[in-house]
Amino acid sequence: MLITEKIISVAHYVDQLVLWVLIILSILSVGMILERFFALRKVSAESAKVRARIKLALQGNSVEDFETIAKDLNSLEGRAAHYALRHIKDSGTKGLEEVFNTYTLTERPDLERFLNFLATIGSNAPYIGLFGTVLGIMKAFNDLAQASDAGQQTVMAGIALALVATAAGLFVAIPAVIFYNYYNKQVKSILQSLDSVKELGLAYAKKKGL
Repeated sequence: MLITEKIISVAHYVDQLVLWVLIILSILSVGMILERFFALRKVSAESAKVRARIKLALQGNSVEDFETIAKDLNSLEGRAAHYALRHIKDSGTKGLEEVFNTYTLTERPDLERFLNFLATIGSNAPYIGLFGTVLGIMKAFNDLAQASDAGQQTVMAGIALALVATAAGLFVAIPAVIFYNYYNKQVKSILQSLDSVKELGLAYAKKKGL
């Protein structure tokens, strides 16, 4: 009984704290969503151009276009091709695939920045909100039990306030999940473009007889 009373006494303060936590998470989530939007928009646009070049190179059976891609240092794929072409000229094809793989590994963390945090917010914010709701309901029924003149309106008002935490949790989680999925798809597309450049580079090296 003593433990239950302590939990109820804590609930009088923690339910409001939960709302503040959700507000802070919401602000952080919006900031990360905007940062990723501007960061990935340019990279995705450049990747789309490179994919179009690779498609044309394959259609025309012209792997020499790899040299043209290597001159485009504004894109991740262009820089990867540039480093690979330099490696081919210096050392041939030995270790070429490793050069591409290493480049991808070094760029991937920047592409996926904040995505894990967005995923964490999206999966846990509803539970944080539900926790706040449970505490709020406990508080409402405890107030009803202690106030002899309290009626149905008292407990209903308390429950209504408690449900705000659940709504807030969903409000934070839904955008985080939507944009996580959207940005994750963009990152996968960019990484696939890097793989395409790698394969084109290997084909280029083989055709040159290196």
